[in-house]
Amino acid sequence: MAAISASQVKELRERTGLGMMECKKALTETDGDIEVAIENLRKNSGLKAAKKAGRTAAEGAVVTRVAEDGRVGVMVEINSETDFVSRDDNFKAFADNVADAFFAARNEDVAAVMAGELETAREQLVQKIGENIDVRRCALVEAGEGHLVGEYVHGDRIGVLTVLKGGNAEVARDVAMHVAAINPAVARPEDMPQEQLDAEKAIILAQPDMAGKPEQIAEKMVQGRLKKYLAENSLTEQSFVKNPDQSVADFVKSAGGEVIGFTRFEVGEGIEKEEVDFAKEVMEQAKRS
Repeated sequence: MAAISASQVKELRERTGLGMMECKKALTETDGDIEVAIENLRKNSGLKAAKKAGRTAAEGAVVTRVAEDGRVGVMVEINSETDFVSRDDNFKAFADNVADAFFAARNEDVAAVMAGELETAREQLVQKIGENIDVRRCALVEAGEGHLVGEYVHGDRIGVLTVLKGGNAEVARDVAMHVAAINPAVARPEDMPQEQLDAEKAIILAQPDMAGKPEQIAEKMVQGRLKKYLAENSLTEQSFVKNPDQSVADFVKSAGGEVIGFTRFEVGEGIEKEEVDFAKEVMEQAKRS
């Protein structure tokens, strides 16, 4: 009997949406033959037609939860293959249950929180809907004494949790709305990674108007442009979307607060999406029916 590799189990799980142990058992019974395992699973469990290997779940929703006292917040991204499914009531109910579970657990470890009933619910939803459903990531934010967490979700696709020292829930939500709209790189200028500043400096030095400049003048120009770059990419220095005449820092300060940080999720960011010709795919499925 051939040894069953982790990569085989992973592929079968991705293509069927079933649990790890069920996939391993199916592969063991077929001596590692994935296609036969899929055929047997369809016969034995009523599994719908399996997805192509590598089918990408890059649509979906972002869901947030914040405690009434504003001290704890969680944000979860749940993915589906198509935007159509992400609007389905069954998907939305599952996403809400997942967010509630992460909030209750005060834990951002996806594997730990999803183990058990939630994983079973995910597998059942995959079979019911016929698409891959994936709980991709979670952010847990716990505010310190005198701090509070704000939340904002735009169209289920962009979610933000902010942390302020002082202020109030409305201000924290307004800042989260700003982050959703403008997508700053960091909360404060001092938070910008040095490697990012070095890369930006190299870009500035390579610009045509820097050629032939004396070292002191060139350095002064570089520092001026870096300062502008930091202002444009740091939350606290940006013009507030609801009042461009003041910075975000000044807006929060006027409410007795200070920006501490933020976390922003956008559905599918960083996932390489598969280009699918749906008309061709439908025709191929019709031929096999």
